[in-house]
Amino acid sequence: MPNQQTLARIIPFAIFILFLALGDILEQIFIKLAIDTAWLYAIRILAVITSLLYFFRYYTELNKFPPAVDFLYASVSGLIVFVVWILPYPAWLVAGGDVVSVNPTQGQGSLETAIWLSTRIMGAVLVVPIMEELFWRSFIMRWFDNKNFLSVNPENISGFAYVGSACLFALEHNLWLAGLVAGLVYGELYKTYKNLWVPIFAHAVTNGMLGIWVVLTGNWQYW
Repeated sequence: MPNQQTLARIIPFAIFILFLALGDILEQIFIKLAIDTAWLYAIRILAVITSLLYFFRYYTELNKFPPAVDFLYASVSGLIVFVVWILPYPAWLVAGGDVVSVNPTQGQGSLETAIWLSTRIMGAVLVVPIMEELFWRSFIMRWFDNKNFLSVNPENISGFAYVGSACLFALEHNLWLAGLVAGLVYGELYKTYKNLWVPIFAHAVTNGMLGIWVVLTGNWQYW
């Protein structure tokens, strides 16, 4: 049976993925109940936040912050990943082929659009990086080396665990090559700086820049 430390890292991620998997079904339910589907993402993020708060006492590694200069390196790394993410990719580098760009705010009022966009960006910057880094770097990357993952110091993570976890991280994303690069960069930050806040911050920078870019350019397929 998984212990509490393991569940604390799996459950928030599992909730997020479950909402994604049931997206079409949940949208149909919202439509039948005459509820604006713009609220669906907000509910998903709220569910993840609730689970993170419930398990927060198990995230003891988040109690220690790195030196301020480390966040500078994290920012640069996050910007590099962002640039890699928005490069033009051929269809064979996109899981499922080309993704059609559809404006998710069409047909919504200004208030609904503002709620959806602000919730989406805040969720991507403040919630998703914490949830994903706790799962992929704190848990999965160390679990590759030892089922008692908390006993593995970040700097001692093996090459197999580093690359293997990045490959799995890539499979989570349509742009799998960009996802692989992101997994390698965030994993290297965790190994080098030995503090989970560094890849979390880099991840937040990537997501924040991507969110701004999507809104400004209308490349909604990235969301």
